Amino acid sequence: MQLALAQGTERPKVARRTMVLFCGDHGVTEEGVSAFPKAVTGQMVANFLKGGAAINVLCKQVGMEKLIVDCGVDGVPVAGTVDRWLGRGTANFVKGPAMSGGQVERALENGAALAQGLDCDVAAVGEMGIGNTTAASALLCAYCGVAAEEAVGAGTGLDEAGMRRKAEVVGRGLVRHAGVTDAMGILGAFAGFEMATMAGFFLGAAERGLPVVVDGFIASAAALAARAIDRRVMPYLVFSHVSAERPHRRLLAELGVRPVLDLDLRLGEGSGAALAIPVLEAAVALYEGMATFGEAGVG
Repeated sequence: MQLALAQGTERPKVARRTMVLFCGDHGVTEEGVSAFPKAVTGQMVANFLKGGAAINVLCKQVGMEKLIVDCGVDGVPVAGTVDRWLGRGTANFVKGPAMSGGQVERALENGAALAQGLDCDVAAVGEMGIGNTTAASALLCAYCGVAAEEAVGAGTGLDEAGMRRKAEVVGRGLVRHAGVTDAMGILGAFAGFEMATMAGFFLGAAERGLPVVVDGFIASAAALAARAIDRRVMPYLVFSHVSAERPHRRLLAELGVRPVLDLDLRLGEGSGAALAIPVLEAAVALYEGMATFGEAGVG
């Protein structure tokens, strides 16, 4: 029903699907919030392009096209990606806004234009960006009033001490931007370029009637930002799964949504969104092909 309403038809389709991976670096990694260095973002983008990552395998498995979008990986724009580059990663949000107002606007415009230009029945989104679970935690706190200690998880593999440090960094960021209360301002204060571009993608998809399958914690935080900007985006978003990242379940509860899967995934990359595609496909197949009781002579 959600797919039919989003597409504006009694016969929804999911045959043509595209995975869009948004990539960018984060200045908050200066604070030691990740188990991996910032350079891993660019290395993983290269791996996506070579076809060696988990999401490459999953997209091939479920028959999805892929777009790798460089929203702001540290370095020059990467050949082979869709170039929506806004800079060499965001600024450290503990010291100031992660991005300028102009960068927020361009990121949203870039994402909306991507969604408007896709030729598919359903899109799915994933991300790559060392430090982006910290940014997602900060967005959850700022938009929903969640305490920093409740909003952080292990990310790429932090231990308990690492999570305490991460919560302290998020807390300092919240104090630094305590006077920022509008949706766009909060997005600019904390988000990564990839997250802001993804939020724009959600808004653009809703405008054209394109359903989008949302991946894990980071993508859900981008959806939280998109909802804060325009609540009409929500009927177009299908939330694929609840991840093992501790605050993701709380974020989904704040959004008031029920995810398709609950498998304790923590990879990211759009992996959960790819795994949810066959469930959507099955739902449409049942709707199209299953006989009613009347047609089957039952009852």
